[in-house]
Amino acid sequence: MAILAGGVGVACTGIRWVSIASHYWAALSARVSVKRKFRIASDKPGVVPCPTSLEYFIVIIYFVETESAEQEYFAARLQEHDVRFVPHLDEVGEDAEVLSLFINSRVNGQFLEAHPQLRFIATRSTAIDHLDLPACREHKVAVANVNDYGFTTVAEHTFALILALSRRLREVMIAPKGNFSYAATRGFDLAGKTIGIIGMGRIGQRVAELAHAFRMSVLSYDVDHPDGLERALDFTYVPLEKLLRESHIISLHAPLSAETYHIINRETLAKCQEGVLIVNTARGALVDTQALREALDSGQVGGAGLDVLQDERVMRQSVSKIIASDIVQHLRSDATAHDARDADRLQELHELMLGDAVLAKSNVVFTPHVAFNSIEAVQRVKEVTVENILSFAQGGGVGLIA
Repeated sequence: MAILAGGVGVACTGIRWVSIASHYWAALSARVSVKRKFRIASDKPGVVPCPTSLEYFIVIIYFVETESAEQEYFAARLQEHDVRFVPHLDEVGEDAEVLSLFINSRVNGQFLEAHPQLRFIATRSTAIDHLDLPACREHKVAVANVNDYGFTTVAEHTFALILALSRRLREVMIAPKGNFSYAATRGFDLAGKTIGIIGMGRIGQRVAELAHAFRMSVLSYDVDHPDGLERALDFTYVPLEKLLRESHIISLHAPLSAETYHIINRETLAKCQEGVLIVNTARGALVDTQALREALDSGQVGGAGLDVLQDERVMRQSVSKIIASDIVQHLRSDATAHDARDADRLQELHELMLGDAVLAKSNVVFTPHVAFNSIEAVQRVKEVTVENILSFAQGGGVGLIA
């Protein structure tokens, strides 16, 4: 139900699983296994028999970007395996067979080349745009994500941002205490307003449900229109231009893809109502930061609630510290690679400065990519991650992406 959701979280077919698993068993054939059980996966022509059920293989699993409580959980649940925790992706050993990471770690072809034993990546996120899926397929590395772990959590955070904007909380908090003005900090009611939801997946659906509690009208733009969903949740699918034209608030809940990259840009913002609020708890690159800054300056956009940016480092650290760190890294790097990186470095610097300028505005409220971060959602992530890893290691079916 989300935009371009095809292939994400789809359960494996028998043939697909055999194809991927056969590489896995070949890679582990030299390793010690315990209490193997075998059965024929299929009697259809062209399907190779392979082990699809066994107690376990002892595999080397690396976890990146974990908290101490997560480490305790994973170590206990995966105690039969060789589990290792490292803070950064560049510290993952070349002996890694399974890798679990979060959205801040980006896996590309170069990383996969340096880790020839790797056969499975379990990302602790729904998003997968931090993984080079074509490269994973080329290197026969399967990928699994965690679907629907925090749709309530993210939807509630979305409304936290919406309410902060509608009641102008940041402006109220920084208003001069000796010369406070009600007129200068006056908000508006959500009741009677229209919210446009781009991407009507599980999160978008929960946002729609919450919107009705505030007596709002709901429009949605999505490439998928499941039968009966409009009637069940009392909203209307519309073309993107109509959503832009009629919405007082636009909330983004689409996955990032070639089609959704910068879906909010100069052209689309110009079609919006003057003073529209833009809320993004999905992926930073859905919004063109330069276009958003210009629209905030002109008043075309009345405010923005952001949990994500194209370069989210500015949400956690000052620009000066980021640039200083980049300079040090640049000086330590191979001089022959400088020229190839210069254009990318300039683009990164430009995006950093744009993001910093946007976050500095009094009508922008932001959080550092924490919309998912509830007790319930994080527990769900841990549980499903373990299930994915164990299912793959034991040769069972798992919802694979690559």
